[in-house]
Amino acid sequence: MLKTLRSLFGPGSGGPTPAIPAGNRVYAVGDVHGCLAQFNLLIAAIEADDAARKGADTTIVLLGDLIDRGPDSAGVVVAARALAARRKVRLLMGNHEEMMLDALQCTEVLKHFLRYGGRETVLSYLADPAAYHLAEIDAAQALFRAAVPPEHLAFLQAMEDQIAIGDYLFVHAGVRPEVLLDQQRVADLRWIREPFLSHRKSFGPVVVHGHTITDKPEVRPNRIGIDTGAYRTGRLTALGLEGTARWLIEAVTDEQGAVSAASRTLA
Repeated sequence: MLKTLRSLFGPGSGGPTPAIPAGNRVYAVGDVHGCLAQFNLLIAAIEADDAARKGADTTIVLLGDLIDRGPDSAGVVVAARALAARRKVRLLMGNHEEMMLDALQCTEVLKHFLRYGGRETVLSYLADPAAYHLAEIDAAQALFRAAVPPEHLAFLQAMEDQIAIGDYLFVHAGVRPEVLLDQQRVADLRWIREPFLSHRKSFGPVVVHGHTITDKPEVRPNRIGIDTGAYRTGRLTALGLEGTARWLIEAVTDEQGAVSAASRTLA
């Protein structure tokens, strides 16, 4: 496995090896989707990894989709806010955060939101789920709006669309090929799959993204996808970057439901 990861992450792409600026370290965390146990353990593993390395200006980038599908979206938002209060954290807005914010204002969006994982988010915020199950859509929206703390809304609304650090660009979903990075549509940054995923040419920086689930991190010369489907597979993945080095840290749930963390250090 380690040999395979070395081959995936090795320079071998024919161009300069992408790098993070000297003195900096970055950890990018894939789509959490309400999986609080995996998120807490992964963050603990990241902080331990960071402490074990030489001092650096460390940034943790959350790639978006903190919410929906998994069992405790409200708890993940609480944990992410606590992390941002003690560490340098930057957050990208995913398509699910976008839907949640729109769903609080529009019942038609709420209907769509509930069908695509939002129901779990609503229930994670409500003190009385039975009232939600009995409610019509307008009443359900009112219950949801009343249950989400203002500080959570402000936290989600402040999320960024793209983050550039050194030779890497961090986005939730991807970018549209052949479009200048400062001219990308927000909808593409949060929602795109094709033609981004199949594009083989350089985007300029290496794009680090989530949004599209793969069985293992998908590493290509022009992009790195780290959404390993935490809500479905129990595997939440982070990518570590420093200088030209890259490594993985994962929180993995076994068949008995126990969560453990593992680091895969690369040459």
